[in-house]
Amino acid sequence: MSGAVVAGVGRAVPDTVVANAPIAARLGVDEAWIESRTGMRERRVLAEGERLSDLAARAGAAALEAAGMAPGDVDLVLVGTTSSDEMSPHTAALVAGDLGAGGAAAIDLSAACTGFLSGLALATSAIESGRSGGALVIGADGLSRYLDPDDRGSAMLFGDGAGAVVLRAVDGPSAVGPVALHSDASGRDLIRLPRDELRIRMDGPVVFRHAVRLLSEVTREAAGAAGVGLDEIDLFVYHQANGRIISAVARELGLEPARVVDVVDRFANTSAASLPIALSVAVEEGRLRPGHRVLLAAFGAGLVWGGTVVRWG
Repeated sequence: MSGAVVAGVGRAVPDTVVANAPIAARLGVDEAWIESRTGMRERRVLAEGERLSDLAARAGAAALEAAGMAPGDVDLVLVGTTSSDEMSPHTAALVAGDLGAGGAAAIDLSAACTGFLSGLALATSAIESGRSGGALVIGADGLSRYLDPDDRGSAMLFGDGAGAVVLRAVDGPSAVGPVALHSDASGRDLIRLPRDELRIRMDGPVVFRHAVRLLSEVTREAAGAAGVGLDEIDLFVYHQANGRIISAVARELGLEPARVVDVVDRFANTSAASLPIALSVAVEEGRLRPGHRVLLAAFGAGLVWGGTVVRWG
């Protein structure tokens, strides 16, 4: 039986940086108010005419380079996104073409902020079944396009970006453990992006409580499914929705801050891109090294959530 291992990771973010100051001025608050509520200091946003598919392709190219693999080694391209440039064509097909992965299967996944994690589960299954030899899993979102600039509950929360990992087949067990994925449509009204309005609406306080509870629960579930204790995990990478959520989950689980990645201050909430962006930063900073166990967990609109444990490298 084939197994899947992570061979490389990469990210790409827009050049345009938006700090808290202009958002605070528009909302009639100070910068400290935004940072205390979210942990965010700045975010990257797509400029006029800049395409999300280009960011996704750049992230994929960076991951392939890190893996030492050519685009032709990839036969499956999965892109988790809810903000593609057009309704059609979809992002994954454009990314595969831009990278030179001609002929690869190319599929978009719409699973809100769990899009990357869902892609990781599907790509791992494809490799384990022998139906894929190499897969590129990308999370990419440009939700700044859908913000109400006058909404104090969401105007500061989202940034744009893309992150990617390359999975390749090996003989033996997968380095990606069982992926726990769940949904609960009773929370459908908590985070919404209505088609008729095209503006993100959310009930922040209620979302906060659900996120902390469900991320804590799925952390324990994913560790249990992988057969490891929380003390055996080297690094915890959560969806980078809000610094206060990440801190609350860490307190709930008794995790030392040194084992929890928080890059919200630099990138804000990049939705499906947040997990691979955080992974790429952790590798870059030397916090995530080959042989480490890393727990990934995400939560998003739907409601949907999930988690898994990966043996890195």
